[in-house]
Amino acid sequence: MTSTPIIRPVTIHHIRLTVTDIHRSKAFYQQLLGTETAFDFSDKVDEPGVREDQAQMYGGVGFPVGDQLLGLRPVASPGDTFSSTRVGLDHLSLQVASEDEIRTAVARLDEAGIEHGEITRLEDAGMVILSLQDPDDINVELVAIL
Repeated sequence: MTSTPIIRPVTIHHIRLTVTDIHRSKAFYQQLLGTETAFDFSDKVDEPGVREDQAQMYGGVGFPVGDQLLGLRPVASPGDTFSSTRVGLDHLSLQVASEDEIRTAVARLDEAGIEHGEITRLEDAGMVILSLQDPDDINVELVAIL
């Protein structure tokens, strides 16, 4: 039995990841995505009150990903690490155009010295994936639809 939804979202607007070091994470995602930020308050992160100020995005940054945004919020304690088995985010999956683009990403990740897993074909799910970890150990998955 289905019911009337409370809302009817048209897309996901943004995802924001909590990070320990905004400058390290910003550099990682700039390199991974090859794009400039959509907004950037990281230069103010150590000013009084910025990490609590929503208008200054808590001292974070945001990257355009298609029509959505990927935000980084620097409020985690130094030394904290991500765990996919706690309540919250399991992983971030970024869709690319093709399996060839994933293969190209492997070469570029290798050149950049960024560790990653093996390319995995999930035939029954209709996709190819490649996993890597960001500086806070958040699993980032590249996916191409077969």
